[in-house]
Amino acid sequence: MTETNGGAEAPQQAAAPKMNILAQFIRDMSFENILSQKGVTGEVQPDVQVQVNLDAKKRTAENQYEVVMKLKVDSKSKGSGDHLFLLELDYAGVFQIENVPDEQLHPFLLIECPRMLFPFVRRIVSDVSRDGGFPPLNLETIDFLALYRNELARRAQAQQAEAPAN
Repeated sequence: MTETNGGAEAPQQAAAPKMNILAQFIRDMSFENILSQKGVTGEVQPDVQVQVNLDAKKRTAENQYEVVMKLKVDSKSKGSGDHLFLLELDYAGVFQIENVPDEQLHPFLLIECPRMLFPFVRRIVSDVSRDGGFPPLNLETIDFLALYRNELARRAQAQQAEAPAN
């Protein structure tokens, strides 16, 4: 036989995390077709380097956060090392997030939210590179969990280096 507290039901499990994308937009974008500026012709083998930085901040509205994915795509010729094109994109999303514990909010903002934005960023990069006169660049899927862990490790290492030696 189970005992109840004056007829009150047992406490419910914590509510499941809830995320809604309220808006997403290009905050800043730049595309430089360096190859056409130089007038280079002929077959070129590209070497593409992609850098990703993430930023998240609380907005004034309750439970709203803005997450920004900053992408830098630098394409150079494998043979000569000459620049082909440079694409810089800041893509932002506004998220309504509820029922995420405070200690899990930071990783949630920098892992789950960018995962939701990435397909749109991939499409923009593909379209812009194609419209810029190059074959469409299809970005490989980014492992945001690994990116987050690497950043935590980098910060911990930087803090250790700054700590005074005894």
